[in-house]
Amino acid sequence: MHKMMMTALAGAGLLLSATAVPAATCGNTGAGFDAWLGQFKRQAVARGIPARVANGALNGVRYNPYVIKLDRNQKSFKLSFAKFWRLRVNNAMIRKGKRLMQRYDRLFDRIERRYGVPREVLVAIWGLETGFGRNSGKMSVIRSLATLAYDCRRAAFFRNELMSALRILARGDMTKRQMIGAWAGEIGQTQFLASKYVQYAVDFDGDGRRDLIRSVPDVLASTANFLRGHGWRRGGGWNPGQPNYRVIKDWNRATVYQKTIARMANMLAN
Repeated sequence: MHKMMMTALAGAGLLLSATAVPAATCGNTGAGFDAWLGQFKRQAVARGIPARVANGALNGVRYNPYVIKLDRNQKSFKLSFAKFWRLRVNNAMIRKGKRLMQRYDRLFDRIERRYGVPREVLVAIWGLETGFGRNSGKMSVIRSLATLAYDCRRAAFFRNELMSALRILARGDMTKRQMIGAWAGEIGQTQFLASKYVQYAVDFDGDGRRDLIRSVPDVLASTANFLRGHGWRRGGGWNPGQPNYRVIKDWNRATVYQKTIARMANMLAN
């Protein structure tokens, strides 16, 4: 009897020690990803994400080594401005941007009245980010963000983005299946990070949802709202040295990208 009790206690001790081992806080391979994801799911529920949303979004999500490969090989922002411009902008793109400004003239009028951001700047961003919505990404936002949130390189940053993506799902703006974007989790036709989506996305078409993937009014108004929220001055210039150039820096930290937005907006204005 005593021996059996001691055996049982020893077994219980082994079980407790096994279950008490915390999940790895991050990893450079997918080895501990599943355990970490389960822990993150519990944290999300504790922070107010409905359990049905957290489970629906995260159950079955797998680590994606391809995302890590892409994260380690970002080279275009290291190009000179001249090379970056040639790579990203051409005359056909400028012509299409001007056609879109005409097509959505009334929409741009409404956006400019409300947010004070000129259409040329919005169309430059729209074109540079996704070719005016043509290439907004084909990857699962949740899977990409979960992979990057587990990866040690920028874990804290992407955990905030993953939590924000769950908030987008929780408020009903889109479903997990609809949340398809770029490899680093950017969403929609102007490539919002999930945290910025939560903060700045607006329902400009009045359908009750903030849809930055399919709704052009929501896309353009939300982009203008972001810029206004970062200090855009109505009527101010956007070129280097002018008041709104620093706001363009808040959109993208790469100097070549900032210069390209400004120059493309100038060409669209002429």
